[in-house]
Amino acid sequence: MAQPLRPPSAGRVGAYLGLFVLGAVVGVAGTLVQPAWFPGGLLLALAGEAGLVLGAARVMRSRAGGVVAAAGWMLVVILLTASRPEGDFLFAASAGSYLFLLGGIAVAVICATLGGRRQPDGDPARLGK
Repeated sequence: MAQPLRPPSAGRVGAYLGLFVLGAVVGVAGTLVQPAWFPGGLLLALAGEAGLVLGAARVMRSRAGGVVAAAGWMLVVILLTASRPEGDFLFAASAGSYLFLLGGIAVAVICATLGGRRQPDGDPARLGK
């Protein structure tokens, strides 16, 4: 039945850290690509994020992998929205930027929810038998 929680192994912690960094890299790449070719760049950036989050959840066989990758993406994108004292910014006040921010959050939630689920060992078709 219920078993006590165990701390994750060092390899699993390292994998989660790697996924967090990979999420940050995809966030920076998406930030730079999305304004380049308006509809195509936005779709490419969101597809890259969806692939990362869904792939991370499937590889780690838990939703936590997708959540960690999405957290890295979100942290970097939120930090890049702030303007600097010199007046530099990466996000213009345009529809594409808002679609990237809000669409990226929606894609992260959807893909992390659809990600791998923990199933008991045995026949994957039916859990009750």
